[in-house]
Amino acid sequence: MISIKRVFDFYLHSSVHVALSVYALVRMTHYMFNINADETVANFAFLGTIVGYNFVKYDALARAKKRAMRTELKLIAFLSLLSLIGVGYYFFQLERITQIVSILVLALTLLYTLPFFPNRKNARNWAGVKIYIVALCWVGVTLVLPLINAHVTLGNDFFLKCIQRFILVFVLILIFEIIDMPNDDPHLHTVPQQIGIRGTKLTGLLLLVPFYCLEFLKYHFVEEQLIVNAILVILLSMFLVFANEKRSKYYTAFWVESIPIIWWLMVVFF
Repeated sequence: MISIKRVFDFYLHSSVHVALSVYALVRMTHYMFNINADETVANFAFLGTIVGYNFVKYDALARAKKRAMRTELKLIAFLSLLSLIGVGYYFFQLERITQIVSILVLALTLLYTLPFFPNRKNARNWAGVKIYIVALCWVGVTLVLPLINAHVTLGNDFFLKCIQRFILVFVLILIFEIIDMPNDDPHLHTVPQQIGIRGTKLTGLLLLVPFYCLEFLKYHFVEEQLIVNAILVILLSMFLVFANEKRSKYYTAFWVESIPIIWWLMVVFF
């Protein structure tokens, strides 16, 4: 009999949970810019995240072929294949400009994963670069794609939201880097490796100040959003403050990844 824990671990390992976080941020973009729910972009982002994250996580293992793939990895590969078919289906339903931008995001993801330059590792292993590439990819998928597909004018609010979204993802990644610090290659020069865990937490907390305050600069000011964002900032701050190297993998893989989902659900229900 398959245990609940194994099913839950598969849910996490197969990147379905992180894909739901991306889906939630796309829907948040729809809400913030008063866009009718565009399921084409949302589903494209959801399925594309499954494919992209699984490719990043398991590409090296699959190419090495040092051992036979476990059943779980075979299931993940099958799920990724189905998701890739879905990505292709939704890709051809996107606007032409959205397709072009999505290809650019794909190129950035491939740069992050594959070694394109002779005698150089992939961008994932470039010192100090990883966190910025991941944050940019998330901004591109969850904010830029939905807006250009809906032909929204990219004005002042767009640039403010780009900064906010980048800060949000950046702080989320800081929590991951704190948890992963004992296992990360010292040459990666992650933020905790460069300024220490205490400095990383202080940096994250300070970044949440402009994240919250930028909401006041929006052209269309919504008071209710300030309440929701305040709860989000408190939640992020707690996870950041209590992060340490001894935390369970579920601390980040499930709980921290759930923060964008919780943010979206607060808007949906409240």
